[in-house]
Amino acid sequence: MCLPVLLPEVREWLSRRSSSAARWPAELLMRHKGGTRVSVVLPARNEEATIGEIVGRIHRDLVVDVPLIDELVVLDSRSSDRTAELAVAAGAVTIAQDSVLPGLTPLWGKGEALWKSLAVTTGDVIVFVDSDIRGFTTDFITGLLGPLLTDPTVMYVKGHYDRPLHDRDSVEPAGGGRVTELVARPLLNMFWPQLAGIVQPLAGEYAGRREVLEAVPFVCGYGVEFGLLVDLVDLVGLEAFAQVDLGERVHANQSTQALGRMAGQIISTAWTRLHRQGLVILSDPPTTLLTQFVRMGGELVTDDHDVRVLERPPMAHIRALREGR
Repeated sequence: MCLPVLLPEVREWLSRRSSSAARWPAELLMRHKGGTRVSVVLPARNEEATIGEIVGRIHRDLVVDVPLIDELVVLDSRSSDRTAELAVAAGAVTIAQDSVLPGLTPLWGKGEALWKSLAVTTGDVIVFVDSDIRGFTTDFITGLLGPLLTDPTVMYVKGHYDRPLHDRDSVEPAGGGRVTELVARPLLNMFWPQLAGIVQPLAGEYAGRREVLEAVPFVCGYGVEFGLLVDLVDLVGLEAFAQVDLGERVHANQSTQALGRMAGQIISTAWTRLHRQGLVILSDPPTTLLTQFVRMGGELVTDDHDVRVLERPPMAHIRALREGR
């Protein structure tokens, strides 16, 4: 028996909840913004090559020219270069990751920066954008904000785009999402088929309403986007999701070995969700040790990495504890 490629409800969702960034110009969104506060957060670690241009464009286009954004924040994840300095010069408030909630043991990873940004921003709607994008345009921001500012039933918006893969003298226009196609998409299709319509589940550009972002845990490492998708669809349902075509995203491609470590963290993230939903018995995978091989001095040697993922609890829990509730 042949099953349909997508669940009927996913096909129907795709037809209604998909749009392109061009549909959402800043002037249109200003007419819908009302009293909604908007925060834009860029997690950054050693991104001096791109952070100034990205922050500068956002500040010029969406803070000065069209005052759509109320807060522009860079969460600096222990950069050793001029990332923080350049971000401030371009118009952002820059906050050191480890200065936020200092009573907690510092953890590592992008997800840690995103989670801590919830504690230092005040927006009703929060937009997350990676800070390594080349040729950045503010369509990334307005595209993600469009469904949220115009439709109160939308809780979470995911961006997607073409990601060119540069390989020496050739370019594969949409070949950059290797971990997505080899790991994330097969996992989602197998265990969470309601998310099979998400074009780029690992995209670093997305936005959501504070009340839902603060209600779910954040994986600290590379599994953060995968974990948010699974946890949020469980919390609010697919109907509260939308996705927007942001065009093209150009950034530095990772090595195959680095992608292998990312894949391990995503599998570990999926495992914890499968356990919570009763689909696997063990709370932890049999091992989180990833052994890779590198050639040194003509010999193959092992290169071991622990790909287990740590998580922060929902920020709403932290707020309740701090307020004595």
